[in-house]
Amino acid sequence: MVENLKTTRYRNGDQIPNIADSTQWNKYLSTGAYCDYKNDFSYANTYGRLYNWFAVNDSRNIAPSGWHIPTDSEWTILTNFLGGDTISGKLKEAGTNHWSNPNTGANNETGFTALPGGNRDDLGLFEFIGDYLYMWSSTEADPINGWYRFMDYKSKYIIKSVFDKTFGFSVRCIRD
Repeated sequence: MVENLKTTRYRNGDQIPNIADSTQWNKYLSTGAYCDYKNDFSYANTYGRLYNWFAVNDSRNIAPSGWHIPTDSEWTILTNFLGGDTISGKLKEAGTNHWSNPNTGANNETGFTALPGGNRDDLGLFEFIGDYLYMWSSTEADPINGWYRFMDYKSKYIIKSVFDKTFGFSVRCIRD
């Protein structure tokens, strides 16, 4: 997919809960949820929506039919194919219309058009739009954390790490 996911429904048509209230979006939330950055719909048009890991891994599927959320292994296959962990520029949208300056190495040669949608933390606070892109994988690291990929405006690296499942990150899908 060449954009961050924007869906508000699971594949079966069920609504994904939109948790706007910061006290409800917290470290104790253990069911699927999404939000728009700063609860402002206009951000979703460009950056997609932010989803917690529970929405990503709900059995009703967040990905449209014919698509799925990449596993950690699939992310690794992509980064290795493109040349290793210093390839974020091949994935990031070029220029500084959406990324902060200097947007190091960005040329978007793959057409992936990665955009920095920021995140929502486990206290319900919004952070880092324009600076950072966090993208969930469908792979659980442990009962508290899921694997994700990270890119930023000042680096050419794509970082693989784990983070608390209650955080709101962007999501990309790949074809089945």
